[in-house]
Amino acid sequence: MSISSARTSSSSTELTGAAKLEDVTKLMDKLASDLQHINLLPHQRDALLQQVKVYGRSPANSDPIFTKEGIETLTRHAFNSPSLTTSRNALRCLANALLLKENTRQIFVDLGYEQKACNKLKNDSRDDEFLVSRIIFLTTYGTKIDIQKLIDQYHLADIICVNISRHARQFVTKQKKVRELDPMEDMALIETLKLMFNLTHFCPQRVPAFSSALPHLIIIITKRAISSSKPLDPPIGPLVNSLLNIDLENKDNKATLFPKAAPYILVDRLIEILDKSIRAYQDEELESNVSPLLALLRKVYEIAPTEVQLHTQQALLPSEEDRKQILGRGTTLPSRLLKLSSNPTTPQVRESISSLLFELSGKDAKNFVQNVGYGFASGFLFQHNVPVPENALEAWSTSDGASSHTRASQDSRQESAGKINPVTGQFLENEETVEMPEMTEEEKEREAEKLFVLFERLKKTGVMNVKNPVETAYNEGRFLELDDDAESE
Repeated sequence: MSISSARTSSSSTELTGAAKLEDVTKLMDKLASDLQHINLLPHQRDALLQQVKVYGRSPANSDPIFTKEGIETLTRHAFNSPSLTTSRNALRCLANALLLKENTRQIFVDLGYEQKACNKLKNDSRDDEFLVSRIIFLTTYGTKIDIQKLIDQYHLADIICVNISRHARQFVTKQKKVRELDPMEDMALIETLKLMFNLTHFCPQRVPAFSSALPHLIIIITKRAISSSKPLDPPIGPLVNSLLNIDLENKDNKATLFPKAAPYILVDRLIEILDKSIRAYQDEELESNVSPLLALLRKVYEIAPTEVQLHTQQALLPSEEDRKQILGRGTTLPSRLLKLSSNPTTPQVRESISSLLFELSGKDAKNFVQNVGYGFASGFLFQHNVPVPENALEAWSTSDGASSHTRASQDSRQESAGKINPVTGQFLENEETVEMPEMTEEEKEREAEKLFVLFERLKKTGVMNVKNPVETAYNEGRFLELDDDAESE
């Protein structure tokens, strides 16, 4: 029986247990022997690698694949073979092995094939890009790989930037329909973005080497359609992550982020993704998916030109319409953000949203309270030990001449002279009137005592600079002691 027919026979009935181990051993021995003395035809070699790939999907009874000898055999076929088909079959086996067994990653690094891996990544092939990017990505975990050497000597950053530019090309030039539908396009892009994020994360001193990728990343994230059901599914999530570590403050990079012809293009897209994300994801998904997006939005806002900052404030801070009811009870994006800012089940998102809203308020406690209401602002300010000015708790009006950080909509929206409740953020004129029976003198006294105690506690915290209104009234002679007869009436 020929080798090729033997492989077909064994693959038709997948072996398990001792029989599988025996077959895997034979397969790896034949592949290793072929490296010493070529004795396999190309289709025979590929058939063996295909079967190794099938067996290697599970480590159980596949031990010869994951040994030092096994990894070396696969690596040599992957990077030394003149056949692209054989090389890719071996790369698939190798990628699976490195994914399933962490110790194999250092074995691969020790073989010294980094330069050949980087060179293969230059190929204008989505298959090679996908497989080699995944392999290098996996070696960034649990190994002693020298990332700086990959970038400085083997030009890995330059290669990645070129590959990202190839992905962006489809959005600026007409491509054949078959290319647009190729699933490998997205799969390769995702692996490249994941690799880029890890390289910039673990080797921050070489972040500038990736700056040339920024224009292409912006093209992809702003022109690619965003799903309403899973807006941060790959490649959008990895695109957001890849932007996080780039040196955005660089002068040239800032010009790329905020082009004169369309300065809001990136901010608007990030806000669109945020809007869709908090509609689509449940609490447990919000923590992992939305936190990086909020971090990127804050980073972009911090370095944005004034006009872009004002535009962002207008989109994310409560509007006049939102203030017709208690803030956080509407369905607008600012209302939903406020609700999430007090969600106990999403601590990372809660903190990120509060930080973003505080930054949109110019990092000013008074503006922050006026923007979102003391009810939403107090927890964040207390946690970060930010004192609240005494006058922040006074009712105010949108026509009082608030600072530019208070609300970007001040000039662009119709202003209302109505006073605003500083705690709820609602217009006083829109508050519901609650009919309550008049309090007795005894009830008033009890409530005054409670209020006195509350303000004394607030003073001791040092978070708020407040004066006890009961004490003030007493000092000003407005506190009236009732005689015994009055108390008994």
